[in-house]
Amino acid sequence: MDLRLIESEVAKATEELLNIAPVKAGQILVVGCSTSEIAGGRIGKASSMEVADAVVKGIYKVIPKYKVNLAAQCCEHLNRALVVEEEVAEKYNLEVVSVVPVMNAGGAFAATVRESMKNPVVVEFIKGHFGLDIGDTLIGMHIKHVAVPVRLSIDKIGQAHLTAARYRPKLIGGARAVTAECFEKVRS
Repeated sequence: MDLRLIESEVAKATEELLNIAPVKAGQILVVGCSTSEIAGGRIGKASSMEVADAVVKGIYKVIPKYKVNLAAQCCEHLNRALVVEEEVAEKYNLEVVSVVPVMNAGGAFAATVRESMKNPVVVEFIKGHFGLDIGDTLIGMHIKHVAVPVRLSIDKIGQAHLTAARYRPKLIGGARAVTAECFEKVRS
């Protein structure tokens, strides 16, 4: 497996998503990642710290430019909790839980992100502004309503299916409500 290619593909996908989504400094990028799926295995069955490291490097090549915060989704064993910097948990009033993600409970990706952060904590829930789902890890539960799919130029990282999403505010009020002006603000 070409780890440099994985890193490059992740950086490209992250850059494309953040170029398309309306990004503001301080917003949250949710990433779920199955290193098993990237390597061509079944989710949760062939975790790899080396693959996780390549993914994390790819993400961190891009996010400082946009000043967004990373939320790394853990695996199903930890109820898809997320690793974030402590200041993100405080800013968004997120409840911290007591767990340390490791390769076999949390996943290689979440464990690697935790090691890369200054003051990592784990939170159970978050409402991110955009996200990358690498390997069908079901990040949709952590994206603000309304999640909108984003089509990128690549649809795989290694062997893993890649899905990207951003959010838009809900349109409410029915037929008489004026929403077009709001929708244009979200798109620009």
